[in-house]
Amino acid sequence: MGLFDWKHWLVLLAVVVLVFGTRRLKGVGADLGEAIKGFRRSIAEEEKSEAPVQPACQAVAAELDQSHQRH
Repeated sequence: MGLFDWKHWLVLLAVVVLVFGTRRLKGVGADLGEAIKGFRRSIAEEEKSEAPVQPACQAVAAELDQSHQRH
């Protein structure tokens, strides 16, 4: 039995639905889904923006080296 018995979870779900109502639970679920999507998008954008940074730094370093060789 214990805490992970399916009957306990069923009673807990019924109490949560009675307290909060199905509309509020649906809204919370939708908000949570949007938050997760936003988090994933920000992580993906961060990874994309990090990739071009290193070649740009290398290009600037190469230009500096060329300018120092000229002088």
